[in-house]
Amino acid sequence: MNMQKADFKRSGHKTKMTSTLIAPTEYDLPALTRITRDLKKAASTLSLDEVRYLVNTYYDVQHFRIQSNIRVMQFTKDSIPHEMLDFFGDQFEMIENNIKSALDAYTKKSGPKGEWLRSICGIGPVIAAGFLAFLGNDIDHAPTVGHWWRYAGMDPTDSWGKGEKCPWNKRLKVLCYKAGESFVKVQSNENDVYGKIYAARKLLEIERNEKGLFSDQAAAAMKRFKFGEDTNALAVYKTGKLPAAHLHARARRYAVKLFVAHFHHVVHEVEKGTPPPKPYILAHGEHTHYIAPPNWPLIIK
Repeated sequence: MNMQKADFKRSGHKTKMTSTLIAPTEYDLPALTRITRDLKKAASTLSLDEVRYLVNTYYDVQHFRIQSNIRVMQFTKDSIPHEMLDFFGDQFEMIENNIKSALDAYTKKSGPKGEWLRSICGIGPVIAAGFLAFLGNDIDHAPTVGHWWRYAGMDPTDSWGKGEKCPWNKRLKVLCYKAGESFVKVQSNENDVYGKIYAARKLLEIERNEKGLFSDQAAAAMKRFKFGEDTNALAVYKTGKLPAAHLHARARRYAVKLFVAHFHHVVHEVEKGTPPPKPYILAHGEHTHYIAPPNWPLIIK
């Protein structure tokens, strides 16, 4: 079989191909293209399982692309990458963009729940679709947001040992992490809500840490995790305080838990017609300050 030659055009370290490489097989492989308008329309009919699959696939492909780029940079650091490497790198990126476009179309057709998620600064189409698929249709099994917090791995009382089933959804927990890191990045945006909540909470965590109020948690961390004797984290824990990364995680989790509570409020009101019961910590605990969901219910048309 004759091989068709590809015409490469190079610009710096970026390669553009003006024709499709023909694989040395019996059949020609079609080139990847941008998602069509008809396929975007069809995205609104995706099932919840299919949306979860696309969300998971998006992050799997993204992770692979990033790791692949790192490897390419390592063995081409002194030269321009080969055209073939650039070509396949572009294909990975196109897959990501196509999935994002499909999920963007899905969230636009998902009603008030998707509309609210899309109104939140820091929540893009992939994260929005993920929360819709993992949580947005499960209100009957979650009369309070505490059920969702536990399912997302944000209940500090939960633990599991070897041979036991994990009590939370690992993919949802990762999605919450990504949402939290997104909030951190947009905290300077004037439309941001949860990034500013993260920043305020982090200042409070730092203040409490300096007063030694987390000494019991520092001791628990040293028992639970294995640290090298020469690590900075262990040195800080030994002083009865939490290291900066631990404080960052606590503040991020606080902001995400509030976001999930607000999403629970939105879903409960859409599905049941009434606001949900307040979380136990508000109804019976020392925390009595209630923060209403932003952009709600003003966006309902």
